[in-house]
Amino acid sequence: MQMKEIAAFLGHVGSKTSCGYGVATGGPLAWGLCYNKEMSPSQDYCDDYFKLTYPCSPGVQYYGRGALPIYWNYNYGKIGEALKVDLLNHPEYIEQNATLAFQAAIWQWMNPVKKGQPSAHDAFVGNWKPTKNDTLSKRVPGFGTTMNILYNDNVCNQGDIDSMNNIISHYLYYLDLMGIGREEAGPHELLTCAEQNLSIHLPPLLLLLLD
Repeated sequence: MQMKEIAAFLGHVGSKTSCGYGVATGGPLAWGLCYNKEMSPSQDYCDDYFKLTYPCSPGVQYYGRGALPIYWNYNYGKIGEALKVDLLNHPEYIEQNATLAFQAAIWQWMNPVKKGQPSAHDAFVGNWKPTKNDTLSKRVPGFGTTMNILYNDNVCNQGDIDSMNNIISHYLYYLDLMGIGREEAGPHELLTCAEQNLSIHLPPLLLLLLD
C-alpha cells in the first residue's frame, strides 16, 4: 500500500505541475513537476471574507504555487501556520524552496482540506469508513475520493471529463513507472469521481473526538 499511495500522491502532483502535451518526448504524462507556479494567473486570489484571520498582504498574489498548488490567502495562511512559515506574507517561498513545496503538498495530502472531511490519505488507504449515504453517493475509499476531497466540483460529479481523466492517467502512469502496475489500481469505480456526489463527511462520533 505504501508504494501505491506514493504513486497516487505523485499522480496528483504530476497532473497539476505538468507541461506535457500530445507529442512531447516521452508522452504527455512524463512531464510532471515542470511548473512550480501558475504561469498566467487570472486574479490575485485574495478573499476578503478572511480578512480578520488571514488578511491579504498588500501587493501579494495568492495564485497557485507548489507541488500540489496552493490557492487563496486562507490556504496559504492555514498551511503556513501548520508548517510554521509565514506564507501569508511570503507565498513566494513555496516556489523558491522545493523542500517547502513538498512539505506543503504532503501536509495537504495528510490533513483534511475542510473540517468534517477525511484527509486524502485516509480516504486512499481505507482509514476512512464511508457511511451508507456515502456508499449510495458512490463515495468509497480509493483514488476517486481523493479527487473529491482535493478538488471537489472542479473535477467531480461532472461526468467523464478531461480534467478528471488527466489526473487518473497520471496515477496509472506512476503505478507503471514504479513497477507496481496499473492493474493494482483496482476497478474503475475506485478510480473515478465522475458521478460522486460532492458532500463527504466524517461520522459524527469521530467529529466529536477530533474537536
